[in-house]
Amino acid sequence: MKISAIYRVSDTIIKVAFDRDDELYFEMQRSNSRIFKCASYPRSKVYNAPFDVLLAKRFNRANILNIELLNNDKIIRFKTSVASAYKEEITYLQFEFTGKYTNVIILDEENIVLEALRHVDIFSSFREVRVGQKLLDVPAAPFVAKEYPIDDVEQFLYNEYEKEMEDKLSSLKKQKIALLNKKLKKLEKLYSLLDDEKELETEAAKYNYFGNLLLANMHKVKPYQRVIELEDYDGNRVEIELHKEFSSVSMMANSLFSRSKKAKQRASHLHIEKSSLLSKIEHIKLFIHTVQEAKDVAKIALLFPKNIQAKKVKTNDSIETFWIEGYKVSLGKNEKGNIELLQKARARDIWLHMKERPSAHVIITTDKQNVPLSVIERAARLCVDFTMFQKDRYLVDYTPRREVTIQNGANVLYNKYKTIEVDTRE
Repeated sequence: MKISAIYRVSDTIIKVAFDRDDELYFEMQRSNSRIFKCASYPRSKVYNAPFDVLLAKRFNRANILNIELLNNDKIIRFKTSVASAYKEEITYLQFEFTGKYTNVIILDEENIVLEALRHVDIFSSFREVRVGQKLLDVPAAPFVAKEYPIDDVEQFLYNEYEKEMEDKLSSLKKQKIALLNKKLKKLEKLYSLLDDEKELETEAAKYNYFGNLLLANMHKVKPYQRVIELEDYDGNRVEIELHKEFSSVSMMANSLFSRSKKAKQRASHLHIEKSSLLSKIEHIKLFIHTVQEAKDVAKIALLFPKNIQAKKVKTNDSIETFWIEGYKVSLGKNEKGNIELLQKARARDIWLHMKERPSAHVIITTDKQNVPLSVIERAARLCVDFTMFQKDRYLVDYTPRREVTIQNGANVLYNKYKTIEVDTRE
């Protein structure tokens, strides 16, 4: 039996491909180690650390001479050889499933450490794992490990993968929903702190009235007064308080007229601010719903792209950006974002929108004539996810941006298009 290929597919997962196309994955995360099988596991990146270089050099196309459970403990040791022109080179590959000291160690015939996934110094453990040092045996456990008979080992290993994915998905959902809820609470707080439109209108009318009352009673007002008591047009006593002292009545009145004008402006712009905040709140709620309904880790990775999060650039709070198979996909969070997408998109970019109903606008940025259908399908799903809460079958139209004519705001006309169905019940 041989090891055909061996390499890391993630920071803590090592793939071992044996002859006869049999593959095993070793998850070596501390306190969460396991062995599993799956149809395929995407390689996150190519690792080139000294451990990975030696792993490939010593074990790619290596013959397996022996496999043992070391000291009857949770340590699997592969004894391997690579035949060279000079002599046979024996190397041990040791997978240690030992709680917080979980590790993968490469050893020579003398039990000298050649490399390790994790180096352990003498200050962290009595059992040092350092290149060039002899590896001590793990002390025998003070108890007899329980045995659990497995009827179908193959199915058990596949179930381990499913369990890992479920655990990871659950953890990611919890983490991301907590992040989104934090944003939602912040937006809802901002909305609750907005002024009342009627109160602002009342305030504007009051200060305008006070200003006119001052001008009508100029002879009764003394310079540098902060509080003035006058009789209004109905004979009622009115107390007027100024922000600061003014040297003339006209300056006092202008101050009141200015306050009236500002209150009027705040009232007139309030509905715009309310509308903007409500659209952001709705978007975050849809975002949370989309995360809750995610069926796999890949969907979470799509919704929270690392290459966007890593860049310290100012993000547009009206547009959400995703990456699908290397294509930049932009989604309008509100009308402002939809308008901006339409204005900035280039002729060949692909525009998507739900058929015959209001929805988020989506743009796939591309210079290519043909965008893969898989990218369009996933972009269409995003269009639906960020528009509808209800699970159903929906139609999404898509066409090059050059076929879309802007009518008014985010309202458009388009003739040449294709339609794709999105089933959110699946």
